[in-house]
Amino acid sequence: MVIQLNPEPEEQEEQVLAHFPENELLEITRVELQKKSKHRYIIHFGAYNMTVHEDVMIKYRMINGNTFIKADLEEIIVADERQRAYVEGLRYLERKARTALEMTRRLREKEIGETIIAEVLQRLQQERLIDDSLYAKQWAEQRIMNQRKGKMRIRQELREKGIDKSLISEVLENISPEQELEIALETGRKKWNLIRDDAAGKRNKTGAFLMRRGFTGEMVRQVLNTLLQEEDFEGEEKEIYYND
Repeated sequence: MVIQLNPEPEEQEEQVLAHFPENELLEITRVELQKKSKHRYIIHFGAYNMTVHEDVMIKYRMINGNTFIKADLEEIIVADERQRAYVEGLRYLERKARTALEMTRRLREKEIGETIIAEVLQRLQQERLIDDSLYAKQWAEQRIMNQRKGKMRIRQELREKGIDKSLISEVLENISPEQELEIALETGRKKWNLIRDDAAGKRNKTGAFLMRRGFTGEMVRQVLNTLLQEEDFEGEEKEIYYND
């Protein structure tokens, strides 16, 4: 048995309008605000009813006395689903920026159909509310400058958020090896000075810390050699080796 969580618009129409009569003029007899849902209304056609978003209700003039046929309502159902998805998308963007993949996953969780998701995603991109290029640039800058993470870690995080590989490479090219090494050294020195241990202990713990933050093995080796030299631990650098 297959359970589909995100029905397509045609299936959504069939579910909502399953009991509505075919080829019959349907007159709106009552319109009421839906409880617990501030912008949705219940539209009554005598014994039948459906719910729509306020914007959709206004657009299609769904007021007392106006009449529709089932085909009209099928179009309205699709428009309502599209509006619901868009509103959900805006709500998801309220706290912070999102990638296209994150938005797609969110709308799927809300059981929005794939066709509607594609349409809403395109609209959000056209309105520059979703911009993977800008997102990747800001994410990389924030991670390396504020959180002191290396390119390897940033690359993995952006992949998980659905950013295209070529875009990730383009963004990371803006971070020079010298800049990354300087940040790795500052981060490593701070960790090093907090550790109360002998040279081997400080080296191992600082090295593991830097690797977890996404700096390459070669960069970690350079940082540790510098830190050892700063404390005059002669000869220790020969033992340092990390795989990426």
